[in-house]
Amino acid sequence: MTPAPLPSPAPKRSAAARLRDVIVIGGGPSGTALAAELAAQDLDVLQLSPQPRAPFAPTYGAWWDELPEGVRGAAGQVWSDVRVYTGAAPTPLLRPYVRLDNAALLAQLLARADWSWQAGTVRGAERRADGTWTAHGTGGETWPARLLVDASGHGALIAPARFPGGPALQTASGLIGRFARPPIAPGSMVWMDYRTPAPELRGGEATFLYAMHLGEDRYFVEETSLIARPGLTEGRLRARLLARLEAQGTPPLTVEEQEWVAFPMNAAAPVPGPVLAFGAAAGGVHPISGFQLVGALRAAPGVARAVAGALAGGRSAGGEDAAGAGWAALWPPGSRAAREVHLLGVEALLTLPAHELPEFFRVFFELPREHWTAFLDPRTDARTLARTMLRMFAHAPNGVRVPLVRAALATPRSSGRALLGAAR
Repeated sequence: MTPAPLPSPAPKRSAAARLRDVIVIGGGPSGTALAAELAAQDLDVLQLSPQPRAPFAPTYGAWWDELPEGVRGAAGQVWSDVRVYTGAAPTPLLRPYVRLDNAALLAQLLARADWSWQAGTVRGAERRADGTWTAHGTGGETWPARLLVDASGHGALIAPARFPGGPALQTASGLIGRFARPPIAPGSMVWMDYRTPAPELRGGEATFLYAMHLGEDRYFVEETSLIARPGLTEGRLRARLLARLEAQGTPPLTVEEQEWVAFPMNAAAPVPGPVLAFGAAAGGVHPISGFQLVGALRAAPGVARAVAGALAGGRSAGGEDAAGAGWAALWPPGSRAAREVHLLGVEALLTLPAHELPEFFRVFFELPREHWTAFLDPRTDARTLARTMLRMFAHAPNGVRVPLVRAALATPRSSGRALLGAAR
């Protein structure tokens, strides 16, 4: 890995800038979860974030059965009425879904252990002759550590991700507001609604509504483009959302918060390097759903144990062994094989005509629950994923099958590995 180029302002190295075991770059929930687990292993951890420590901003949802026991107290709301619309009638998913209370999540992570946190923006890092690292701040600060962890998100600062064919983005524009008439059934959560009540939603790109009833007359509603290259713009999605709500006769009375998200979905399994990455920076976004947080929460304890063991038995002052151990825990061979299958799924979704996406998901959610649940779980092995894809292909109409074949032919290495995995 070539370290980021560094201009050389006069360093500001305070007495507090001692050599840490680990520096975690990034203040999001993934980096915070790993910092907590590393500190719980009795490591000296410093977390750096450009923003003051505060509850995380985005709206995070998760399946209840995937949420680790240690953070279930952060489930702000739980819905048992979870629906998908790929046509006029709803498909009940019969799987509870939660919206996380971000303040409670942060509190639970902070209660896990004690570690240092500092406001600071990292502009690069350099490796010293003894194998240790120095992270450099935009204000001239220096922070030394045995191991660096890049948890800076989708635009990874130190360990950039690879996106085959270029980044394919999920984008979404949403709001929390009060409504005179419910935009979705009261008490429900709509995971995906591909219906097109407004002319603006017909033709062109396929987008869907993702929505939650938050209590009384408050709802979270979001228009989402699942995956596109290039991604849809905020203005385009906001116009579609408002057109949908207007056509339903459910425009918001007041808007409390607005949200815009855009992130790549198609990261390849990372190439391990001397800097350990984590969360979205390590390709942790699920290529089909776009979920990332729960996977990071579940991975953090194992990665922390691997890092702590390697640092304790390291042959040098640096943390190269620890980085390797962390990468091995985060991306074992089975997970790398599974990512190849998921990337085949990405190409299939990108190849599908917009009008066939609802049909694709109709077939998907008509599979037995254990099959579609496993496909959305980042821990599922390649063989199970491949078999689910073949099962979908067998039940899909020709309008969906033909683009799937084209995607497989366009990515022969991935499709070959997927079929080989299914045959074993």
